[in-house]
Amino acid sequence: MTAAPAEYATDVLVIGWGLAGLVAASEALAAGKRVVILDQEPRTNLGGQAWWAFGGLFFVDSPEQRRMGIKDSLELARQDWHGNAGFDRTEDEWPKRWAEAYLQFAAGEKRAWLRSLDVGFFPVVGWAERGGYTALGPGNSVPRFHITWGTGPGLVAPFQAILERAELEGRVTILPRHRVSVLRGTAGAIVGAAGDILAPSGAARGLPTSREVVGSFEVTAGSTVVSSGGIGGNHDLVRAQWPARLGTPPASMLTGVPAYVDGSMVPIAQSGGARLVNMDRMWHYVEGIQNWNPVWPSHGIRILPGPSSLWLDATGRRLPVPLFPGYDTLGTLAHLRQTGHDHSWFVLSRQIIEKEFALSGSEQNPDLTGKNVKLLLSERLGKGPMGPVQAFMDKGEDFVVRDSLADLVAGMRALPGGDALDADRVIAEVEARDREIENDFTKDAQIGMLRSARAYRGDRLIRTATPHRLQDPKAGPLIAVKLHVLTRKSLGGIETDLHGRALGADGAPIPGLYAAGEASGFGGGGMHGYRALEGTFLGGCLFSGRQAGRAAAESA
Repeated sequence: MTAAPAEYATDVLVIGWGLAGLVAASEALAAGKRVVILDQEPRTNLGGQAWWAFGGLFFVDSPEQRRMGIKDSLELARQDWHGNAGFDRTEDEWPKRWAEAYLQFAAGEKRAWLRSLDVGFFPVVGWAERGGYTALGPGNSVPRFHITWGTGPGLVAPFQAILERAELEGRVTILPRHRVSVLRGTAGAIVGAAGDILAPSGAARGLPTSREVVGSFEVTAGSTVVSSGGIGGNHDLVRAQWPARLGTPPASMLTGVPAYVDGSMVPIAQSGGARLVNMDRMWHYVEGIQNWNPVWPSHGIRILPGPSSLWLDATGRRLPVPLFPGYDTLGTLAHLRQTGHDHSWFVLSRQIIEKEFALSGSEQNPDLTGKNVKLLLSERLGKGPMGPVQAFMDKGEDFVVRDSLADLVAGMRALPGGDALDADRVIAEVEARDREIENDFTKDAQIGMLRSARAYRGDRLIRTATPHRLQDPKAGPLIAVKLHVLTRKSLGGIETDLHGRALGADGAPIPGLYAAGEASGFGGGGMHGYRALEGTFLGGCLFSGRQAGRAAAESA
């Protein structure tokens, strides 16, 4: 005999407890509403993908920027956003509105709101996605990447605390291992959801869990918010939606998000009437390395490089201007997909790796994540690579460390896929670059950009090495890093209006249904357009979660 489903009734149902879901739930609670929040994973994963994040946030004209001598403005940020986004579709009507609303938020109350929640920021502002084109082209004209003190966990913490306090007060019900299979509709409105209860799991955060079904459930709700994340953990789905403009999808990719980021909820929302737009827009990194200590299958870590490393394709040919480390992620991805190989290479020196290499992710930055000032000073300003970077040099499969260029190339060729490397070409590229570094003037655009970067004191202090010959013995040994495509973000999703209301095929809001975070393309079904300015993913979760949570509470 089949057991009756577990039944719940609430004002607001939130599906997915990543950052956007936590924010939506906290806003509904602040409005005095009862909340049910559920997720298919065990409670150890509360906070979702954001917990693993480096914690970068995009602000405009912040106190941190001003203290670093950066002159930013809403007008400049708007110019950069639109140069990056390249909005060009009828489906971009709502994304453009979301982009403007988010820019106003980032230039306005975003920082004060987070500070009121006791969220702090590292004082040195990073410069990500530098562009390297013209003023109206892609990229950040100025540094805007503000690192959360405490990284991803530090950003999740205040919203998790709100949720847990409300749970003790009986105002919220948290349901782990509840997987939605259908949105319930009545008279054209969404009135809740139903699905399967999965077997309990004691798995640690991020580890894959079983999909064994042990029961069923139904939730009746005045409003339902879908905040279930993207598709980066599902390589088949990534390949199915891979756009022709980025070339052919890689046969081999690393995974930058836990396996549960599988996109399973988005078609369920579509079956409930929601319109999906811009699903071919996505954001994947090209500086992925295999994690020597993986948590989830094919776990990759992204290198956050400074601008000095020499970037070569799989054959040893240098990437063209302006595809240098840290300048144009998707432009580099599109170029590399034309080479016929799934990997590329950094060639650098020990002096460069000491100053310029950081690794994305909360677990790779124990100083920032643990708010440990003493460790931060020794790691970021001391001699030698940071501890997590040194661990990859010692144990990572993608690192080659040698004293001579000939030996380095031989080590590169010994790695899987290394037989594609033209040894003479690599040597020629390194030697040509080293000849250019001897003077204060150069025709090498990367060297010119490196010197320009060092004019910003934040980069000069902790992010760029003093320009030098790669083969300078005092800067050695030489290092090569094999780089892989690393899956990460969905830039399209459920189309929403500025209240986070999910829109149907006719463009009208679906009563009772809202979407936030990556499931909504971080707002509107794609507020980033084709490219993102970095620091805007977590910010998009914050803003869209807040908008949807407030509106859902008002209509519940």
